Amino acid sequence: MFFSRKPAALPTRADALPGRTVAIPTETTHFVNGRDMSTPTPEGMEEIIVALGCFWGAERIFWQMDGVYITQVGYAGGYTPNPTYEEACSGLTGHTEVVRVVFDPAVVSLNDILKMFWESHDPTQGMRQGNDVGTQYRSAIYTTSDAQMQTVLASRDAYQSALKAAGRDAITTEIKPLDVFYHAEGYHQQYLAKNPAGYCGIGGTGVSCPMPGAHAI
Repeated sequence: MFFSRKPAALPTRADALPGRTVAIPTETTHFVNGRDMSTPTPEGMEEIIVALGCFWGAERIFWQMDGVYITQVGYAGGYTPNPTYEEACSGLTGHTEVVRVVFDPAVVSLNDILKMFWESHDPTQGMRQGNDVGTQYRSAIYTTSDAQMQTVLASRDAYQSALKAAGRDAITTEIKPLDVFYHAEGYHQQYLAKNPAGYCGIGGTGVSCPMPGAHAI
């Protein structure tokens, strides 16, 4: 493949692929719950974007949670507008594979979402997750409000303390406000519901994350 050799570091904006001005085609109906994925976040709901390795297995973790209204996979954190999967995998977009999680905070708290995030992968691995190597597999959280950012940072610090006590390395998770979420192609959406025997690749450290309740929303 043209993109078979992946760079080990993120590209600069000047070096990133140009992308396109038009969004790539995708599915608009959630395969699992039948909800519309093409509309803005409903009133009273919250949205957060998370990356914890291959987005196929990552998305399933969150659509199974009570209180999660909808999930959708895509790309974020980079420069290339409306990238394709092949472009994201090249390492030349700056994007990582992400899951858009829309949830009802009256049913499931942001702390619950974050605890699931931290415990479902190894956030110390840098530009990889397990056997999946490349910048598009880096751990990341992209927030949609200042309050979310405060909660995310508190959860990171709490988990870092737990990891250190367990002899683990420092967290490398990228944490910043969301710039743009670009949805992935239709066949990636809810992939493991359509292909139950498909590749997952998700696995945690075995270290529990002690969530700081004072920062819950």
